[in-house]
Amino acid sequence: MGKRIRIMRVIARMNVGGPALQAVTLLNHLDPARFEQRIYTGALAPGEGDYLDLRGQGAAAIRVPGLGRSIGPRDDLRALARLVREMRAFRPHIVHTHTAKAGALGRVAATIARVPARVHTFHGHLLHGYFTGPKRAAMIATERGLARLSHRLVAVGEQVRDDLLAAGIGRPEKFTVLPPGTRVPPLPPRRQARVELGLPQDVPVVAYIGRITQVKRPDRFLEAARLIRGTVPDAHFAVCGDGDLADTLRGVPGLRLLGWRPDLETVHAAADLVLLTSDNEGTPLSLIEAALSGVPCVATRVGSVPEVVADGSTGLLTGCDSRELAAAAILLLTDRDLADRLGRAAAARAERLFGIPRFVDDVRALYEDLYRHNPVLADISGAR
Repeated sequence: MGKRIRIMRVIARMNVGGPALQAVTLLNHLDPARFEQRIYTGALAPGEGDYLDLRGQGAAAIRVPGLGRSIGPRDDLRALARLVREMRAFRPHIVHTHTAKAGALGRVAATIARVPARVHTFHGHLLHGYFTGPKRAAMIATERGLARLSHRLVAVGEQVRDDLLAAGIGRPEKFTVLPPGTRVPPLPPRRQARVELGLPQDVPVVAYIGRITQVKRPDRFLEAARLIRGTVPDAHFAVCGDGDLADTLRGVPGLRLLGWRPDLETVHAAADLVLLTSDNEGTPLSLIEAALSGVPCVATRVGSVPEVVADGSTGLLTGCDSRELAAAAILLLTDRDLADRLGRAAAARAERLFGIPRFVDDVRALYEDLYRHNPVLADISGAR
């Protein structure tokens, strides 16, 4: 087992969020004596924060024109051809794809290039909140075909896996549930954090962290904020993120748009709770990081959110309804003992379930298992 395993990671874009975090975490923490890794990625969409630039790792990825999120036959074919060339030159033992478009192009390219092992991670899925009717049916049919090209399918949560299986995507024996792992820096003093973010000192603060786009339901967030202020009139709202619907949040009284920030610990230090209002999620990194920081969360009960937030123990979960969200947030804003108790429990649980050592060990074991049990890999393990 002394040979280095070559990993080619393909991801549509390194925007701020869970997929980019996982890619960079593995780049930084998998043993370089055992694994040789390369990341291939496309361009960001307007309004998206660049995770690599925010983390000072702008040279860590190889850019592939046409691999970004937008779909177009010319760009897609150009990206596919480039990926095939890169695979034939690098000769990876394993191609590991992340996100939908990169998952499609990367697995097709790996099949053409005869890469021995193909892995895809579902960081969520597109079954709810993205497509309906014929588009949804076409997406499911495509993912069913791609699953047949995959040696292993990774889901970031049990509910994500179950939803995919229920749609006929993949077989149970191909799936591995592998929640993300991360860490957060120490929090600055609350007073200092609020000064830096331009927030008042002695008021309740509710934070929203993530993309401001339709599936995240900023309209629901705004309605919940209005209801919260009806009972807690001095409540303020800090929105850390950006997206195509960011303009809908501009000029709202008591709401501060922060844009993308690399120092989420500052946002966590300033906040009394984190609010998530989405229609669809995988295993949301924003809630994991908030939990690690000891900040209780109020969130919609979608995707694998209940695997991150233990309802009533580390935070509060609701239906996809602004009134329910507001009521849960008001409870935590007006009962500080309850909020503090949930925050402490959230930190302890998140450290156990979502720490980097557990995540890296799980991925290492996945790669080693593929390497050991793939006869083609055994034949070419030392070849370049």
